[in-house]
Amino acid sequence: MDMSGRMALSIYRAAGYAFRPLMPLLMAVRRSRGKEDGARRKERYGRAAQSRPEGPLVWVHAASVGETNAVLPLIHQITETGTSVLLTTGTVTSAAIAQKSLPQGAIHQFVPLDVAPYVSKFLDHWKPDLALFVESELWPTMMTEMNRRDIPLIIVNGRMSERSYRRWEKMPFAIEQMFGSVPLCLAQSEDDKERYQALGVQHVEVTGNLKFDAPPPSADIQELEKLHQSIGDRPVWIAASTHPGEEKLFAQAHKRMAMRIPGLLTILVPRHPDRGEELAGQIREIVPRTVLRTGEEPLQDSSEIYICDTLGELGLFYRLSRIAFVGGSLINHGGQNPIEPARLGCAILHGPNIQNFKDIYQALDTSGGGETISSERDLINTLSRLFSAPSEVHRRSELAKQALRPFSGALDSTMMALTPFLNPLKINAELNKASGMMQR
Repeated sequence: MDMSGRMALSIYRAAGYAFRPLMPLLMAVRRSRGKEDGARRKERYGRAAQSRPEGPLVWVHAASVGETNAVLPLIHQITETGTSVLLTTGTVTSAAIAQKSLPQGAIHQFVPLDVAPYVSKFLDHWKPDLALFVESELWPTMMTEMNRRDIPLIIVNGRMSERSYRRWEKMPFAIEQMFGSVPLCLAQSEDDKERYQALGVQHVEVTGNLKFDAPPPSADIQELEKLHQSIGDRPVWIAASTHPGEEKLFAQAHKRMAMRIPGLLTILVPRHPDRGEELAGQIREIVPRTVLRTGEEPLQDSSEIYICDTLGELGLFYRLSRIAFVGGSLINHGGQNPIEPARLGCAILHGPNIQNFKDIYQALDTSGGGETISSERDLINTLSRLFSAPSEVHRRSELAKQALRPFSGALDSTMMALTPFLNPLKINAELNKASGMMQR
């Protein structure tokens, strides 16, 4: 008997009950930081803001912006079959994207906190016929309750990092309870497939990464033009989705490069924007002319580092430079996703720790569209070389785009795999409708 897994699951559920009185305080703190929508806070407690649509309902859950953008084309295709979709997300920015981009026949609600009473209230109201969880969203209470209610759950665009796998494999009982309602997992890669199978998921197919088929992130045209005017013809590069332990290296590299590259502008976009003020204080100790996007001082000709600490504007920032360093790769994090900057015409730089997206980075590097940077000196030499050869930057950005083309097709593969689950919902709805008419 897996006592550790059983105990961990029990402790997790008990902790949810124990901390319920503190949840309003937690939500208030998050709301003060812009991480919660105060007008819709009841949704986080499982209370529905809208009525359940009649007929079959597919529940799609995506964590944040990237997952939401990836799954939107799939939601469009599901609603075109006549099946309603409920999309849940956990961030304010993803909710805004959903409200703007969801098709007719789809509605959005914030996902409830993973606490048993909230989960039960949510499921009692929506009664989903099928659930699709995107990427690595694994919530123990939610999945266990769905298993108990026999609600089939399919993991789409499934990703399982080595770190997550090592954590879950220690709790086989918890995994058994959670994955009992999973008849199918659609994984991004063979590595993901092997990890899900090792955890006990019986049926796993590799359908690819939906993010390759999603449109690149948009940008406000007026804001883009405004920033282009502020930057002018200055040499500029972007370090995006950065983590602690990386930004100081970028600042030190900027300080040294600025002596040989006049007018150099470095754009830093931290993975977690709420670190903006703290990060600005650290960076100003190295490069005093550092500007915070949410601060009072605007970007000026004299500004050297621009820290972009806003949500939902990464598409805007990627359009400001043809050279992008993708963060989370100089530290032991596994690297962030390079698809968006590559599709938006950036030559890609990254650190050596890229296991989260190994296949994609390997394709980029093999094509010549990407390059591994292992140190501050590497970064300085590579950027100096690229800034002195604009034609090389253009060549590498085109190679990066080409390297991604073989990865497309995940949307069609995913929809094909889902069809055996979606068709019965529609047939049953039509039979129920006909039966109701006959009884009248």
